[in-house]
Formats: sequence, structure tokens, C-alpha cells
Amino acid sequence: MEYIGHSCFIIEDDKRILIDPFITGNPSASKGMDDMKGIDLVLVTHGHGDHLGDAMEIAIDNDATFVAMYELTNFAAKKGVKKVEPMNIGGTIHVDDVEITMTNALHSSDFEGGAGHAAGFIVSLKDHKVYHAGDTGVFYDMKLIGQIYKPDISILPIGSRFTMGIREATKAVELIGSEYVVPMHFGTYPALDQDPYEFKKKVGEKAKVIVLKPGESITF
Repeated sequence: MEYIGHSCFIIEDDKRILIDPFITGNPSASKGMDDMKGIDLVLVTHGHGDHLGDAMEIAIDNDATFVAMYELTNFAAKKGVKKVEPMNIGGTIHVDDVEITMTNALHSSDFEGGAGHAAGFIVSLKDHKVYHAGDTGVFYDMKLIGQIYKPDISILPIGSRFTMGIREATKAVELIGSEYVVPMHFGTYPALDQDPYEFKKKVGEKAKVIVLKPGESITF
């Protein structure tokens, strides 16, 4: 799993899965658009520009499958994306060997011509389940996400202002119960200036917090 910056990750198993590809205009992005090759699936949590980002262009260039909320996939199809997989909260789809479940997220969403709803994803791979929470505040049903899907890796926003901050994300760790936690959505802009090592300290023994800088990756 490679952290590209902000909320963007590449998860690689048999497929290359790109989540929330905010590349162009992202001051923290470790890769450029020329590096976005060999992508099989593009997952988008919601329509804000720092998440939808370059998703449609990358999907078109790679003939990749675009996975998102129903309204957002309709929008993408109108923009020329040929392979779309519409979803909604609580649903599960299979794209080849990858199982994807859409979870709730407490956040707004908008895009040119529509709104939809913010979401998160559970991505089930051969040996691991990854929960990318998207932009969200903490909510008690994260406990159900942990109980039902049992993700061993949770990727959680900690930037505050537009998402939960360190205090709330620490509680989310407790609710979900993943063994590993990776913080995201911090430090990209001054408004998101949060210390991931403070988060790691507050989580303590509840989980193994892995702080990745843009461009760094980890193998589970």
C-alpha cells in the first residue's frame, strides 16, 4: 500500500486499486499524472475536488473501472468513463477478485451537476481487509463496521476542520478495532496542520499506528 498524499492511496494485490486520486494541484502529491499507469480500479469516496480529483481522467486513460456513489458514476459516465460500478451505502460488489463494500461517512459531497453522499470503502483482498473511511467525523456505527467487516487495516482522517481530528479519530480506532491504522487527510494545507505522531501517542496500545509520508509504502 502506497500513500500518494492527502487521502490518495494505491493498494496493490492482484489488481492496482487507486483511491481518491487528488494529484493535480495537490501540494503533497508524491506522484504526477504520468505515474498513474497500470491502474485497474479507481475508487472515489465523494465528489469534493480533493477526492474526485483526477479520477475520471485516470479511469479513461487506463480503461479502469470507476467505483463510486450512484450519482457520481452517472456523472463520470457522461464525462466519458466507460467502465462504471455504481454503489450505495451498505452495498457490496465484486470486480474480478476484489470485493468492495460501501460504508457510511459523516460528510458533505458535491460535484458539477450533483451532490450524492459521502462514503467510505471496505476493500477485501486475498489476505487483508482495508477500510478507507473517506472524509468523515466519528460515528458510533463504526463499531458495526468493525464487527461486520473486521478490517485489519483502517485508513482514517485526522486533519480536523473538515473531518474528525485526533481526538475523534482516536475514538474511531477504539470503535473499529483494526490491528493497523494509517492516518490521512492532514498536513496538505495549513488548515489541516495536525501532528500524526500525537495521534499515534494517543492511540497507544489500541492499534499499531503507521505514519506514512507521501511516497512511502508499506507491505502487510
